[in-house]
Formats: sequence, structure tokens, C-alpha cells
Amino acid sequence: MLDSKPHLFPTGFPQLKRDGVTTLQVNLGLKCNQSCNHCHVAAGPSRTEMMSEETLDSVIDCLNRVDSINTLDITGGAPELHDGFRRLIRAARDLGKQVIDRCNLTILSEPDQKGLAEFLADQQVQVVASMPCYLQENVESQRGKGVYDKSIAGLQKLNALGYGHDESGLILNLVYNPGGAYLPPSQCELEQAYRQRLKDDFGIVFNALFTITNMPISRFGSMLLSKGKFPAYMDLLRDSFQPDNLQTVMCRELISVS
Repeated sequence: MLDSKPHLFPTGFPQLKRDGVTTLQVNLGLKCNQSCNHCHVAAGPSRTEMMSEETLDSVIDCLNRVDSINTLDITGGAPELHDGFRRLIRAARDLGKQVIDRCNLTILSEPDQKGLAEFLADQQVQVVASMPCYLQENVESQRGKGVYDKSIAGLQKLNALGYGHDESGLILNLVYNPGGAYLPPSQCELEQAYRQRLKDDFGIVFNALFTITNMPISRFGSMLLSKGKFPAYMDLLRDSFQPDNLQTVMCRELISVS
């Protein structure tokens, strides 16, 4: 895999300044049941790197000691594959922290994850679910054959537990990212398209859609370099830069722990 990091530094983007820390984001490991071509950490079934129990204990201790941190944001890989995933969530909820699970949806169908969706609902975990498109061909071009059907089944399972319904308090947000070296469309317009297609085709509801721009690193950065598209993509990012967006860049308010 080609390393894009040396190409990132001479970009001319503005410096970011940290704000108050409110979120502890924890990457529990790089093992995943999928190998997505845009993955920023190159996670996959063959990866074995997982957070140690000692570090996980330190995360819980940090949540207990730092009052300003009100949110635990759990990611991976597929974070649910870590043996301490449920212990961490229980500890955070006992401390009154909001918990976010960045879920790839297909993990809910894995044989060794029975009861996962019910656990998330019982702990009132906010689910931020990867759903790169409402069209099967687009999802599977990014994430592999069979992922679309499992993703739809995962959303339906979460809906059946109350996720995505306003009155339940169980938050289900979806995440779209482009399939190539281009920017996402209008978030508002795309959200409406998602709502209509998923509701009409599958009876699925959700709370909000987030659109994200692919970072030119790891697998995606390597693809750009191998196809000679890296300079053009960096130009696209630079030309599309809007200063107002700096106020909502999430890394300004979080600490990320690997």
C-alpha cells in the first residue's frame, strides 16, 4: 500500500486550534468483518491489532476523572469485536456519559454478535451507522458483495428496537461518504433522498444523515496515488475549503485514543 502521508504536509491548509475537550474517541482495534476501500485505518478481517485491557481500563479511569468529557465515541475497525466492548459501554453509562457506537451495520448479523442490537438499545447507545448509499451497487462497490442486504437487515433490526423513531430516544444516524475522488453532495438534499428511498423500499427510518469527505490517507490515499489522482484531489479539497467549517471540525473537541 502506498503511503500518502509524506504528500499531505505541504498543502497550505490553515492551522486548527483546539477547543475545550468534550469527547473521548476510542479506537478499540483494527479487526473488522469488512475491508472497505475507503477505510482511513485500513481495517479488515486479517488485522489483529486490538486495544489492551490496561489501556481500556485507563479510558474508563479518564471518563471517571475528567468531568468535561461527556461523550464516549467508540470506533474501530468494528469496535464490537473487542472483548471489552460491552464492559466499556456499561462503565461509561454508569458514569452518566453519552456513548456513540460507530457501527458498520453488518456486524449485527455476525453469528458471535447475537444480542448486540438489544444490548445497544438497553444501554441507550447512539448508533452512527455507515451507509454509503441507498443503492445496492454503490454500497457493494465500496464494501463488498452481500454488504447491502446485511446493512438493510441491520437497520431494520435497529428500527424494530425503537432506533430512529423520535419518540423512543434511541438515536440512529447514518453516514454517507463518496465512492470516489469527489466531494459529497448537499447533505440536506441527500438526506431527503435517503429518507424517501429507505422508507419506500424497506420501511426504514433514521434520525439524521451525515455526509463526510474521504480523507486522502491509508487505503483511499494509496488508491489516489496509484491512479495519479492525488494532486487533483488535494486541489479539489483546497479549492472547496470554507473557513466557516473550521468551527465544527470535530477533532477540535475530542481526544482520540488508539
